[in-house]
Amino acid sequence: MSEQTKIIMVSPQSPMARLARFPWVTYAPLIALIILLVASGLASEHFLIPRNLTNVLRQVSYTGIIALGMTFVIIAGGIDLSVGSMVALVGVLCIMLLNWLGDGWFAVMLAIAAAVTMGAALGAINGLIITRGKVASFIATLATMSILRSLTLYVSDAGEVVSENNSFPEVGGGYWLGIPVPVWVFACLALICHVLLKHTAYGRHVCAVGSNATVASYSAIKVRWVYFTTFVIAGVMVGISAVMLSSRLNSVSPGDAGLFYELDAIAAVVIGGTALAGGRGTIWGTVIGVIILGIINNMLNLLGVSAYLQGTVKGLVILIAVLAQFKGDR
Repeated sequence: MSEQTKIIMVSPQSPMARLARFPWVTYAPLIALIILLVASGLASEHFLIPRNLTNVLRQVSYTGIIALGMTFVIIAGGIDLSVGSMVALVGVLCIMLLNWLGDGWFAVMLAIAAAVTMGAALGAINGLIITRGKVASFIATLATMSILRSLTLYVSDAGEVVSENNSFPEVGGGYWLGIPVPVWVFACLALICHVLLKHTAYGRHVCAVGSNATVASYSAIKVRWVYFTTFVIAGVMVGISAVMLSSRLNSVSPGDAGLFYELDAIAAVVIGGTALAGGRGTIWGTVIGVIILGIINNMLNLLGVSAYLQGTVKGLVILIAVLAQFKGDR
């Protein structure tokens, strides 16, 4: 009796087949967040305390708002290293203007509008240098990072700038329905950015430019204009974040404000699944990336890990996220 080879067929509807088809790379940030939440809750009894959770969300909201704008820049194929220095300069100028305008909510509203406008203008300068000057975004924003930090120290005489407006601290330090105001602002901006990126022609153009700028230009997309506007969006987000941060502290320290914010924003975008090469990414992935970084920082503090080692952990997380993207693309 001859032996016959038996071939085991896997049904397309079987659990194994469905598991193999599941887009693990797409949902990797969410899965990582769930695992991190469970592990953190087990590791520290203080983690799940509502006050601790709201503090984590408040802390990540400042860099999170910036990361929303950074998502557009990176998807379009660029990068912005100047956002941290931009936060410091806009925050200092905002408080100086506020002190000049005087007390009251009208002065606060004018200062907020001015801060957002300044952020947009600084983002536009970056965009013009890159698109018109044809300078690589890494080099251009590296230069403006140094310039903006220097200007911040100059206009403030390297001293802390303190607000004299009694209403200003309520903007970034207030609560609504038991949740800090910056968290609400972050959530609303995330929703707006998600709609802009995924449900408008502009968002599709940003992805097309990041995927292949040459092909996008052949498709009648204004490549330089789209690329330019991503830096403006990043500047607007920086302006809003600067208001939230300076209002929370009621002051700005020109040497420390916004320090390393650009690294945290880029890390959150990458952890959230946005491709550093451009062309692909989501706003909600960035939101998850921001929260993951916030939880990691919080847990390291709760567990008493040395502050000198926290950068090492953050760097390892970024490397793992990038390696996961590379494996997924292959």
